[in-house]
Amino acid sequence: MNLTKITQLYLSRRQHELDRHFSTPISLQENALQHLITEGRQTEYGRQHHFDEIRNYNDFVRRVPLNTYEELKNDIDRMRHGERDILWPGQVRWYAKSSGTTNDKSKFIPVSEEGLKHMHYQGGHDACAFYFRQHPKSRIFDGRALILGGSHAPNYNLPGTLVGDLSAILMENLPPMLGHFRVPKKEIALMSDFEKKRDLIARQCMNVNVTNLSGVPSWMLSVLVHMLEISGKQSIDQIWPNLEVFFHGGIAFTPYRKQYEEIIRNPQMNYMETYNASEGFFGLQNDPTDKSMLLMLDYGTLYEFIPMDEFGNENPTVVPLSGVETGKNYAMVISTTCGLWRYIIGDTVQFTSVRPYKFIITGRTKYFINAFGEELIQDNAEQGLAYACEKTGAKVLEYTAAPVDMDLEGHCRHQWLVEFAQAPDDMEQFRHLLDSRLQQLNSDYEAKRAKNITMQELELIAAPKGLFNEWLKQKGKLGGQHKVPRLSNSRKHIDELLKMMKK
Repeated sequence: MNLTKITQLYLSRRQHELDRHFSTPISLQENALQHLITEGRQTEYGRQHHFDEIRNYNDFVRRVPLNTYEELKNDIDRMRHGERDILWPGQVRWYAKSSGTTNDKSKFIPVSEEGLKHMHYQGGHDACAFYFRQHPKSRIFDGRALILGGSHAPNYNLPGTLVGDLSAILMENLPPMLGHFRVPKKEIALMSDFEKKRDLIARQCMNVNVTNLSGVPSWMLSVLVHMLEISGKQSIDQIWPNLEVFFHGGIAFTPYRKQYEEIIRNPQMNYMETYNASEGFFGLQNDPTDKSMLLMLDYGTLYEFIPMDEFGNENPTVVPLSGVETGKNYAMVISTTCGLWRYIIGDTVQFTSVRPYKFIITGRTKYFINAFGEELIQDNAEQGLAYACEKTGAKVLEYTAAPVDMDLEGHCRHQWLVEFAQAPDDMEQFRHLLDSRLQQLNSDYEAKRAKNITMQELELIAAPKGLFNEWLKQKGKLGGQHKVPRLSNSRKHIDELLKMMKK
């Protein structure tokens, strides 16, 4: 019996448990809450918030406030210095470095041993379980997995503790047996210099039987394109004829799909989205015909949601999973086995189904444009760009957009800076298509654009090749899980990029 078949049999034991996401989802959340409260009673945070008096969800809401990183930062820093039983029982030894806040360059998200095993690694196991259910003839474990990750460093020089990209923490802690089935070598995978790492990965993996890929679409695309350049091949299929699936996450796949389909020409190639953030593993695309993901409910995470039309209010409505509605935009709140309590993660989601609970990621609470009441969200932007690309044959690599302030005549607009892998023949046509599609997708944007009275048609600027990567490189954020901010009410990012273009 080959290794893939053995793995399929092993993962089949999980299928019954996964089916509970369809049959008894709310009971899974009730179990998660009880586990969190039981463990939390052993912590300083639990004692401060009287976890011993919490019996149900309503008690939990009354006792535990909503938190952002700023509220938990001091406790997390104490944990990073080695203090035990602060937000989670015992000593937490790993910290996932994430994009910063208003006051800090970076956030350091605790990753407990329980969270590592029963959330992050469990998500990987379940991704394979769902994939095997869809593709029973798969042979992915007959070859190697190319896993693209970031880097890590010592945490305050404390022995045995690390801080870095979540992907690097996951890779560092993989059991040795599983490490045998992935490439590249660990010393290359954990390098911090992305450009050097990309070259070494391409050369080391050239003659390896790679059957599956895992990583962020933008960085993985960079590796694959470089591999074609140095190999002289026309498609990745010519290098890896047995490649069958890309498990992707971190950023939206829509802007990159056509580029992947051009360099991976096998019509049987599969793509599966995962929602594995620094803060936890939350979703899996369990159906390849449906772009929405299944919310994973038995990883020890309790989910709550704030309607985005109340986000930022002093006392917003917060609903548990049982209270969500389809088609409504929510900010996600999580409590996890890593010690994040009622933590506003910063992602926004919209449910497409409540039986089972399936959702799409619509953006970030801070990545939207609402300078003039238009409420443009990232999902609108992704769909608008995809439409303009489809109609013009263009391909987008990176983009960002921000408002241009209202002038003395009361006119204003959005300014888009787009780096194309393949520019449209007619840039004006692309601009018109994007603007009109945004109006179709978003009634608030359409109302503000009506007759050009308030908002003018968007401005489109083509960025030179490599601009966004150079910008990330200057900030020390090239590679890993770093992302380009897509939409912003602030002009900080776009002005920095435009200034670089003038040099």
